[in-house]
This record gives sequence, C-alpha cells and structure tokens, in this order.
Amino acid sequence: MAKAKKQFICSECGHAHPQWVGQCGQCKAWNTLQEELVVPATKREKRSGMAELQTPKVRPLHEVDVAELPRLDMGEKELNRVLGGGSVPGGVVLLGGEPGIGKSTLMLQVALAVGTSGAKVLYISGEESAEQVRMRANRLGAIAPSVLIYPQTQVPAVLDALRREKPALVVVDSIQTLDLPDQDGVPGSVGQIRESAAALTTYAKASGTPLYMVGHITKEGSLAGPKVLEHMVDVVLQFEGDRHHAYRMLRAAKNRFGTTAELGIYEMTGEGLASVDHPSEVLLGERGSAESGSAVAVSLQGVRPILVETQALVSTAVYGTPQRSGTGFDLRRLNMLLAVLEKRCAFKLGQFDVFLNLAGGLKIQDPANDLAVVAAILSSTLNTPLDNRTCFAGEVGLSGEIRPVPRLEQRMMEAARLGMERMLVSGHGSHPKAPKGLTVVPVKRVSEVHRVIF
Repeated sequence: MAKAKKQFICSECGHAHPQWVGQCGQCKAWNTLQEELVVPATKREKRSGMAELQTPKVRPLHEVDVAELPRLDMGEKELNRVLGGGSVPGGVVLLGGEPGIGKSTLMLQVALAVGTSGAKVLYISGEESAEQVRMRANRLGAIAPSVLIYPQTQVPAVLDALRREKPALVVVDSIQTLDLPDQDGVPGSVGQIRESAAALTTYAKASGTPLYMVGHITKEGSLAGPKVLEHMVDVVLQFEGDRHHAYRMLRAAKNRFGTTAELGIYEMTGEGLASVDHPSEVLLGERGSAESGSAVAVSLQGVRPILVETQALVSTAVYGTPQRSGTGFDLRRLNMLLAVLEKRCAFKLGQFDVFLNLAGGLKIQDPANDLAVVAAILSSTLNTPLDNRTCFAGEVGLSGEIRPVPRLEQRMMEAARLGMERMLVSGHGSHPKAPKGLTVVPVKRVSEVHRVIF
C-alpha cells in the first residue's frame, strides 16, 4: 500500500501545493490553503461505490438521442422558471444561501410536491433528525407515501440506499455534513466536500437521477468549500433576500441547460414559501401617497418585467464627507449617475448625502433602472413628489444620453396592466406602439428629464 502524503489544497481554485504558503500560486488568494492527505488512487472506486454501475460506451455524437429525455416537473413554478422548465435527468443542482434564508424549506417543499405526483423522492438529511424534518413538513402540505427520509451522513451508506431505493429525485441537505470514511479530514473540509460531491455526482450521471445538494455560504457570500465544487455541478442556484423582508429571490449563477437571466420570487409565509406570480402588484401595493424621492422603474429579469419602487434620499452632509449608500443597487453605478447629474445637468450633489433603496429588499441589476434612479434623486433634491402613475425605463450613458433598453414592448404592457399612465423611455430610435391608456414620453438626454417630470 502506498504511503499517504500531505498536500495543501486551495479552497478557491483547488490548486495543490506541496507545502503551506500564505498565498496560492495559482489564483493569488491569501490564506486559502488547507491541509489534507493524498488518498491512494486505488481506493477511489471503493469510495465512490460505482463499481456496480454500467460503464458508458464510446459512440458517435450524432447517434445520441435526447428526444426521450423529458424534464422532471419540480412542482414549483418559480423553480421551474429558473431551471428552464424543470430538472434534466442526471442533472446536479447546488443550492446556496445564507443561514435561515429558507434553503431547507424550499427543498422540502420540492420533495413533497414531486412526491405528490407519485414519483419516489429520497431526502438525505445530514443536519436534522427524521422527527425534525417531519415537524417542518407538517406545515408545508400533504406528505405522500413516496417521499422517503434518510438521516445519514456516511456516503457509502447513502450510495447503498440510492442503489436500493432507485428514487426519481434525490435531495441532500447539506453537502457540508457528508463524510467519507476513507477520506482524510472532518466533514466540511475541502477534501471531504470534493470527494463526497464527486461520488454523488457520479451516481446521478450514471443512473440519470436528478440530484439537489444544499450548500452553505461563507461570510464573503460565496459557496463554502472548494471552488471546484461549482465546476462539478450542472446548475448553481443562489437563494437570497433580506431576512427582515418576506420576499426571497432565486437566481441561477450557472445553468448548463438554460439561461441565467431568470429570477424566481418567493414570499415566506407561515405555511412555507409561496410563489409570487405577479411581483409588480405585490411590490407596488406597499406604496403610500406620493412622496418626494420615489420613482417606479420597469425592470426586466429574463423575460419577466417587474415594476420596482426606487427610493432616494438626498440630504446635507452632516459629517463633512458625503455618504453614498445603495441597498439593492450597485454603489459604483450610483456614483456614476451622480457624476452625470453634476456634469451634464449642473446639479451640485458633491456636498450632499445620497441614499438609494429598492423597495421590498430586491436586488435587481438592470441598466433600465438608471432613469428611475435619476428621477428619484432629482425629486428628493427638489423635495417635489413625482406623479404616482409615471414610470421609467432607460439606461443613462456617461455623456448624459438616454439609451434604449431591450424588450420595451413587454415593459409597456406590464406598466399598462398595473395602471401606469405615463412612461419615460429613450428618444433614440423607434419604440413600439404604446398599449391603450399608456402615454410614452421619449427623452434623449438627462437634461430633459427635469423639464418633463416636473
């Protein structure tokens, strides 16, 4: 038997070093090396437990038939939207998010929904006992007999259960709790996470079983564990939101089988996570009377238009140095828009504090929000409220021009459906015909916005 050797693995890029150094020589990250033992390669087949599965054959690519590979309906409309229509057979999905955001609740809801259709689901619980999972399941809905629970952290036992039960869907909560006896290190270490995920991924690919793994995140907001974990899986989902708000957002940071532009929105209720079919109505329903510093942006996430209230507060800098703060909005883009207003519109904002907030705790990165942000800042600066029935959709350039945004027709239809009467858009190029009840006002430069809205 070969003697085990020590090596130091970078948790960011997975590069191996023969000895510990402060900075990784590959990705240049500091203090990311973790010690582990090199396990002889002869044990890999034993650890993964894949010896019984059929070895794939070499064949021409044009002979591979994918017509009979239907996606598995996950029973959650928002999750299906983000995935691109459901789970692909053999697809591996990694779900990450902050503690307490609702990752386990979402996965348990998915397991119960898929089980309702009659498909067998195996829920691997590494953090909670079967009784604790049942207590959470009682408030989420009906529990089908085909939903199986297995509180286990040993990977060989998990693989034996998978081969024995042959489920249609596997949920692992969480990947950081799994343990391989032949692998050095405690559960949650770089080597344990990498080898445990590799063993489960190998089973999922060979058997065609969709696999969902819940992962923790670090204080920096990235997924805990080696960076190679994100390369091993097919889909990386981010479940985010403010725990002080009821709304949660589901995004795809990586998706081999669909787009990463879609956004799923949930509302946390006493009965679990509820899909928000019409987020614009919910977000704008919380608006009060017209106040200064409030403007409505018509954003777009994937193919879904969303109307979001943009709030700005401009006040005199009390402590000498002006503050710039943006909640849900890119702070660097806010500084750019303030520079454009000062240079192109002669608004002297250098001695004022500027605070920006997207209502509802949302984080939407859409350049079309620029025009609404500019309007909200102007409204707060002049202490003049905007019309409640006016919305904005336009990107602001450095020279002060208003650039057109994509899918303007869908944005117009959503604005008209929610009762908006006037919409400011870019005056460059042509725009589609406005729906009934909505007046489209084209503006070409930022300097024109003040004259139009006031």
